[in-house]
Amino acid sequence: MRIATASRYDATIDSLQRRQAALTDSQDQMSSGRRVNKPSDDPTAASRAERAHILQQRIEAQRRAIEYSGNAIRLAESALGQAGDVLQSARETLVNAGNGSYNATERDSLAKHLKQLRGQLLSQANQADGNGGYTFGGQGSQNEPFLDQIGGVAFAGTGGQMQLSSSEEMPGAVDGKSVWLGARTGNGIYVTGADPANTGHAWIDSGGVTDPSAITGHDYSVVFSDSGGGAMTYSVLDGGAPTAIAGQPYSSSAPITVDGMTFRVTGNPADGDRFTIVPSQAGLDPFSVLDKAIAVLSDPNANSGQISQAVSSGLRDLDSVMGHMQSARSEAGATLSRLDSIDSREQDRDLWAKSVQSSAEDLDMVSAISDFKNKQTNYQAALQTYATVQRMSLFDYIK
Repeated sequence: MRIATASRYDATIDSLQRRQAALTDSQDQMSSGRRVNKPSDDPTAASRAERAHILQQRIEAQRRAIEYSGNAIRLAESALGQAGDVLQSARETLVNAGNGSYNATERDSLAKHLKQLRGQLLSQANQADGNGGYTFGGQGSQNEPFLDQIGGVAFAGTGGQMQLSSSEEMPGAVDGKSVWLGARTGNGIYVTGADPANTGHAWIDSGGVTDPSAITGHDYSVVFSDSGGGAMTYSVLDGGAPTAIAGQPYSSSAPITVDGMTFRVTGNPADGDRFTIVPSQAGLDPFSVLDKAIAVLSDPNANSGQISQAVSSGLRDLDSVMGHMQSARSEAGATLSRLDSIDSREQDRDLWAKSVQSSAEDLDMVSAISDFKNKQTNYQAALQTYATVQRMSLFDYIK
C-alpha cells in the first residue's frame, strides 16, 4: 500500500498539534498549580474535589454561625457579670438600710440610690447586640425587649432562644425572659411574707426546710392574738384550717416548725397580725424586688417592723435573683466552651476536606516541570523533523 505525501504531512501536523495541546495543558497546570482544571482532565478526581469543595462551603457557613453565636453569648455573659456587680451593690445598700439608727431622710437617700441601680439593670437588660437586635431579645424583638410599665417590668420580646443550626445547639440570642424574669421566689421552696395590714413591729425571715418529704405545697398563715395581760400567742393555719400549732406562746426569734418548714418571727407583733407562707414559684425579677424595697424605704411613716421586713425580704429575693443570674452566666460560659469545641471540630473537618481536594486536583510541581521539559523537547524535535521532511519532495529534488 502506498502512502501519499499529503497524507503523511497531515499525520505529522496532527501529531504536532497534539503535542502542542499537551504542552499547553502542562503550562496551564503549572500556572494554576492544579492537575485537574476541568472535569475532562480527570472525571473521578474532579468529582472528589467538587464534593470536598461543597463540604468546605458547608463548614464555612457553620463556622460563621458559631462565630455569630459566640459573639451573642459573650455579650450576654459580660452583661450578666455587670448585672451581678450592680445587684451586689444593691444588696449592700439594703444591708445598710437595715441600720436601726438611720432616720427617714437617710433611708430615702438609700432608696434613691436603689432607683439608680434599678435603672442600670434595665439598661443592661435592654443591651443591643450591635447587629440590629438585643442581647436578651430571645427569638427576636424589633424594640427593646423589656418595658418599664406601671405594674413593673414586662418582657415584650419572644421567649425562647433563636437557634442558628439544626444539627448543633447554637443560640443566636439569650432567652431574656427566663434570665431576668425567671428566678424562683422566696427560698426556692416557699415564700414567707408579712400581711400589708399588719400594725405591729415584727417581721418573718426567709425560713428553711427541715424535712423535704413533709413539704405539702399548701398555703399557710401565722396569726397572732393578744390573750390578755400583754401575752401574745400565735396559731398556724393550713389554708385556713387549724393545725397542731394553735394558741402557742410567742417568743421573739423562736423557731416555728410545721410540715417540714422552719421559720422565725422577730419583733413585737400586734393583735391580728398575720404572716403568710406560700409555695415558691418562678417569676421573680430584680426590678420588682427593688421596687418593693424602694417603696418601703421611701415611706417616712414606715415603722421598724415594716423596714426590717422589707430589708429581710429584699435580701432574700436579691440572693435568689443573683443565684439565678449566676446560673445563667455559668450556662453561658458552658455554651461558649461547647462552641469552642464545635469550632475546633469544624476546623479539623475543614482541614480534612482541603486535604481531600488537594490530593484530588493539586499538581506535583517537580514531576510537572520534568514532564513539561520532556514535552517541550519532544515538540521542538518534532518541529525540526517536520521542517526537514517537508522539504523532501520531488519538486525540491528537481530544483
